[in-house]
Amino acid sequence: MDPPAQWPGADGAPVACREKLKMLAENHREAAQVLRDAFEDAVLMGVDEAAMRRILTDLVAALPSPKRP
Repeated sequence: MDPPAQWPGADGAPVACREKLKMLAENHREAAQVLRDAFEDAVLMGVDEAAMRRILTDLVAALPSPKRP
C-alpha cells in the first residue's frame, strides 16, 4: 500500500515540508509492513481474517493522542 498522495495538516492544508513528508512516508511503509506481518501471522495461525482486521482497526482507534496531557 502506498502512502497517501497528500497528508492533511491540522489546519486542513496539506503538509508541504519535504523532511516531514519523507518521515511520514517512511513511517507509513514501516507501519504497513508490521501490520501486514501481524495480520499474516495471525491468519496463518488460525485467527479469523475478518476478526483480525477488526482487532487491528480497534488497535489503531485506541491509540492515544500525543496532544492530550
